[in-house]
Amino acid sequence: MDYRRLGRAGLKVSEICLGTMTFGNGADEAEAKRMVDAAFDAGVNFFDTANAYVGGVSETMLGKALKGRRSDAIVASKVFNPMGGRPNDSGMSRLHILQAVEDSLRRLQTDYLDLYYIHHVDVQTPLDEMLQAFDDLVRQGKVLYTGCSNYEAWRLMKSLSISDARGWNRFVAYQPQYSLVVRDIDEEIVPACQTEGLGVVAWSPLAGGYLTGKYTPGSLKVQGTRSAEGWGFQSRFFAPNHAEILQALFDVAKEIGKSPAQVALRWGMDQPFMTSAIVGARNAQQLGETLAAGGWRLPGEALAKLDKISKQPHRYPRAFEDPMVERRNAAIKMPGGAKT
Repeated sequence: MDYRRLGRAGLKVSEICLGTMTFGNGADEAEAKRMVDAAFDAGVNFFDTANAYVGGVSETMLGKALKGRRSDAIVASKVFNPMGGRPNDSGMSRLHILQAVEDSLRRLQTDYLDLYYIHHVDVQTPLDEMLQAFDDLVRQGKVLYTGCSNYEAWRLMKSLSISDARGWNRFVAYQPQYSLVVRDIDEEIVPACQTEGLGVVAWSPLAGGYLTGKYTPGSLKVQGTRSAEGWGFQSRFFAPNHAEILQALFDVAKEIGKSPAQVALRWGMDQPFMTSAIVGARNAQQLGETLAAGGWRLPGEALAKLDKISKQPHRYPRAFEDPMVERRNAAIKMPGGAKT
C-alpha cells in the first residue's frame, strides 16, 4: 500500500480509503469489523463515513470497529444531510455544524475527527458562516483538517479565498465523484485542486459497481446490485461511451491478468492529482479482492489505452481556448529564427 500526502498538508493517507456507506446497509456489525480489520491488514489507514449514512449507524459501527485502534486510523466524516425533522437539523448553518460534530464524535467514540467535509452545497447558508464554524472546530481541536465535496470550481475557489482573507484554516481536501466513466472534474476542478494544493479523494471510483465486472457493455441494471436496489448507482452521470469504456476495461484486465475492479481502481489512483480512492463492500471477501489494487502501477500502454477511451471532449470555453497557445506561438516570426 502506498501513502500520499493529503494535498499540501503534512497528513499521509493510504491510496485506498475504506468507505463505510454499507455499514448497516448490507453489512452488519460483525462484518463491518471484519472489513475494518481486513483494511488494516492490507495497509489502509484511511476511513470515510458521514453522519447521514444509514442515519448515523455507519459512524456507530465504524467507531466500534476502530475501538483500541483509533490512533492507527485517519477518520473522515461529513455534514449536511438531514439528521432529524426540525428546521435546523440539516444544512451548513453554524448551529447545525456544531450540533452535528458533537453527535458524530459521540457515535465514533472519539474526541476528534481527522478530516471533516462539507458534504453538499448549501445555498441557504453564507460561505463565511460555515467556513468560520469549521475554523472554530479546528482551533478547538475537534477537527484536524477540513474539506468539501461536490463543490463547483468557482465555489471551491471562493471558499479558499474567504479562508485566506480571514486567516481561517482552509480546505486541504476535495471529494468528488470520479471514475473511468465519470470524468467531469477534469475540466475545471482538477486544475483548481492542483493550483491550490488540495488533495483529491474520489468517491465511487468503481462507478457504483459498474466497473467491477458484474455488468456487460450496454447494460445498466443487474439483479442483486445497487442498480437494481436503487441506491448509490449514478448512471445518469456516465459518459455517453460508457459501454466502450467498459469493454476496454475488460480487455486491459484480461491482458494484464487483473480483475476489472482492480484495474479500474488502479487507473483512478494512477492519475497524477489523485490522493486516495474510496472503496466500499458488502463483506470482507469482496473487499479483499478490491484491496489488491494497492501497491502496484498500471503498465504504461494499459494506462494510455484507458486514458484515451475514457477522456471526454472539452467544453466551452476551454474547447474554444485550447488552440490559442498554438496560435500565439505560430505568430512569432523572428529574423533568422526557427519556424514555429
